[in-house]
Amino acid sequence: MEIGMKFGSIGLVGYGEVGKIFGAGLKRQAGVVSVSAWDLKFADATSQPAETAHAASSGITAQPSMQALCAQADLVISAVTASNTLAVAQEAARHIRPGAVFLDLNSASPGTKQRAAAAIDGAGAHYVEAGVMTSVPPYGIKVPMLLGGATARELAAVLGGWGMEAKPVSDQLGVASAIKMCRSVMIKGLEALVIESYITARAYGVEDHVLPTLAETFPSIDWQKQGAYFFSRVVQHGKRRAEEMREAANTVREAGFEPFMSEAIADKQQWVADQAAARVFEELAKDAPWQDYADRVIAARKAT
Repeated sequence: MEIGMKFGSIGLVGYGEVGKIFGAGLKRQAGVVSVSAWDLKFADATSQPAETAHAASSGITAQPSMQALCAQADLVISAVTASNTLAVAQEAARHIRPGAVFLDLNSASPGTKQRAAAAIDGAGAHYVEAGVMTSVPPYGIKVPMLLGGATARELAAVLGGWGMEAKPVSDQLGVASAIKMCRSVMIKGLEALVIESYITARAYGVEDHVLPTLAETFPSIDWQKQGAYFFSRVVQHGKRRAEEMREAANTVREAGFEPFMSEAIADKQQWVADQAAARVFEELAKDAPWQDYADRVIAARKAT
């Protein structure tokens, strides 16, 4: 199947952090004539001016609707929040061109991805799932991804030609997502554990005793630096991470087990997101030490 020759026009659904990074990176690839995007923020009077201006400055065409985006895209890339994975695929299926490829970057359970694929494939397009295996910003479009689906191998060859790290793992849908979700239980779980442990240690004034014991047990990790990174990422993206962990919980359920830990991790990520929404971390630098984040939470608790 010669799908690579068709990718002159790329459409991004979702123009958040990942969408912006992918848009800028894909715009520069050989053979790509145009990149456009659709996001609900484009239809919001409050966010529309800044978001469409950003798109224009990056050479990205801001489309007025999903229909307009799908009408011209050979490759549609979905980069939305986990809770919107299926809804976006179903909406795209109503407009996507037969023969187009739909690449789903979202962190969702195998069952969710399979239902999304049924909608896209039913429209005569080709659904490929992606498990994005680490944080996107440090890597850009070269972020390691695992692809799954009937056309995963062909798409991986095209993306590899663009310098992307896309590896096909299975022609069966759900495998790439299962890998991603099982990893998320560990990574997002470690974030949640660090945040709970560090804030509590700070509240008791015992962090200078706790962290050295972690360094002794796991000497390859810089626990001060890693803690600051975890706090900053969860404060910035806690809501998105909580949604991802709810999908991780669904993944555990789909395997026939109770997702005790995944649900607790989702709750902790959401709790941090709620603190951020309440402006507990307002004007705190992203590269602030973890102690500054913890102190804000402790002060907020004392104020109530």
